[in-house]
Amino acid sequence: MQRGDAFDPECPTRVVLDRIGDKWTVLVIGALEDGSLRFTELRARIGGVAPKVLTQTLRAMERDGLLTRTVHAQVPPRVDYELTPLGASLTAPIQALTDWAETHLTQILAARTGYDEAVEAR
Repeated sequence: MQRGDAFDPECPTRVVLDRIGDKWTVLVIGALEDGSLRFTELRARIGGVAPKVLTQTLRAMERDGLLTRTVHAQVPPRVDYELTPLGASLTAPIQALTDWAETHLTQILAARTGYDEAVEAR
């Protein structure tokens, strides 16, 4: 298996990091961690995402092999999204980052306030 080098500006690893570092991708992976969801369920679970942005994110994730899109032949059409094994392999690292962000939110907000006050005082 070929391994990339994220510090090489020519390495496609940076494109992968852009994808998995995108906030909507992170939230989609978290939302699909427990199983498949329909588009409207996914959008409701994530909250605050425009349909167009969610559609673009889902297409990019499908292209990268992180999720599957299953269309069911019924009226009205039903489409389910589910993580692939590759996408599911991101759940633990993303959960760790999410936990860190939620745990340290107060400290980050305090640091921002302190910084902004110091900049204003200059």
